[in-house]
Amino acid sequence: MVERILIVDDDPVQRRLLQSMLARSGYDVVIAEGGDAAAAMLTGGDAGPIDAVVLDLVMPDLDGLGVLARIRDAGLTVPVIVQTAHGGIDNVISAMRAGATDFVVKPVGAERLEVSLRNALATKALETEIQRLKRSHAGTLTFKDIITRSPRMHAVLRQAEKAAGSTIPVLIEGPSGVGKELIARAIHGAGERRAKPFVAVNCGAIPDNLVESILFGHEKGAFTGATDRHTGKFVEAHGGTLFLDEVGELPLSAQVKLLRAIQEGEVEPVGARKLVKVDVRLISATNRDLIADVKNGRFREDLFYRLHVFPISVPPLIDRPEDIPELARHFLARFAAEEGKRIRRLDGDAIALLSSYRWPGNVRQLENAVFRAVVLADRDEVGITDFPQIAALAQRQPAPSPVIESPAIAPRATETPEPVDPAPLQETAPVSSIAPQQQPEPRAALSLLDAHGDVRPLDEIEAEVIRFAISHYHGQMSEVARRLQIGRSTLYRKLDALGLQQRANESDTDPVVTG
Repeated sequence: MVERILIVDDDPVQRRLLQSMLARSGYDVVIAEGGDAAAAMLTGGDAGPIDAVVLDLVMPDLDGLGVLARIRDAGLTVPVIVQTAHGGIDNVISAMRAGATDFVVKPVGAERLEVSLRNALATKALETEIQRLKRSHAGTLTFKDIITRSPRMHAVLRQAEKAAGSTIPVLIEGPSGVGKELIARAIHGAGERRAKPFVAVNCGAIPDNLVESILFGHEKGAFTGATDRHTGKFVEAHGGTLFLDEVGELPLSAQVKLLRAIQEGEVEPVGARKLVKVDVRLISATNRDLIADVKNGRFREDLFYRLHVFPISVPPLIDRPEDIPELARHFLARFAAEEGKRIRRLDGDAIALLSSYRWPGNVRQLENAVFRAVVLADRDEVGITDFPQIAALAQRQPAPSPVIESPAIAPRATETPEPVDPAPLQETAPVSSIAPQQQPEPRAALSLLDAHGDVRPLDEIEAEVIRFAISHYHGQMSEVARRLQIGRSTLYRKLDALGLQQRANESDTDPVVTG
């Protein structure tokens, strides 16, 4: 999706000239034949989202200054570039005071207008990102701060907005990297508890022996190494919102205490003699199929029904392609500012590449890809050559084709099915700073049937996948866990349960990434 530019001019010749000029530059152009029509389109939303306006200053009826006044009165922040045949200083001052972003004189050249638009769009994106980061830091992130043009995501956000006005427990489901924590923060920011703490906990990153201490707190001397009293996340979030990410990774022993905390509104710190009353709004998230975990005895059924009161399912990025260009521009503005680079835009080829890729790592993978491109870029535009890894992966990814599924092993609705045919693992794995082996690519030939034609036991298949992942990523256990989309502590539990020999690099200190 390219930027949409609204041209407002009463001169049909000038309109056609500007439309042709901007279309050749890759913009989507919308036309208004006068000031009244433009004001109605912008304030009424009839034209859909508009990224910038090229506005003639001198028009009959409602002139450019009148349109700027209506835009300002409506609270819109769309960048406006004013153009006029009258280039006097008074016109410039009046237009800028009325809220114009830039000023060009007719007849404007294609290069001058392109530079003005690039600057205006980049400045707007940066301002939006700065405000969003401020709200996120202050715990006041709202649904308007979530960047999306996808009808599916808009439906998700409408559902989440309904939950924000209540204290109902929410369970956000979806693959890793789709932005589950962002939605949780928006629910908190739009609710009555927004002035209170928002406390996020990645349950998959906590060692089993510390789960109760982290969640519920401990007294001094409660166990070896407990030299100080710790309040715990429940108490820390008192009056506000507690977000339990990867809640499906909690061990069964902690699930019992979590259930009590939800039911009774009180927690028992490790080593304490008294229960502590807590008042928290609970939001949980998972990328697991908790119903299957309940059936397998890995997750308590009573806890599941306590958490699964108001489920929200977030679609993967491949199912909302409209968001890819918008998110990419958003990340570009953010990282360009952080890196101190004057990068104005993604060119058309880069947008096409990003839109064609399947993004198995979802929004987080896109974010990392844009960050790397910003670092690589040595021009004021980011092009396809600044995405070498994505370009290579996009060339190797299989063309969309029907996937034959056995009813017994059909994937969850929230997952993107991946073919089990022999294929390089890199084709479906997110790009990482840890490079795969520089040897002929190992092919993940995974047989689901045994020699007699029967389906193999699940633990055998799981063990084979884990062994392959450990070998493929050189024993880097954080990377293995990330690629398998499980918590690191869960990976170690599986190694023990399956009797696999751990071949981990003990210096592996990759951070655990939530989402």
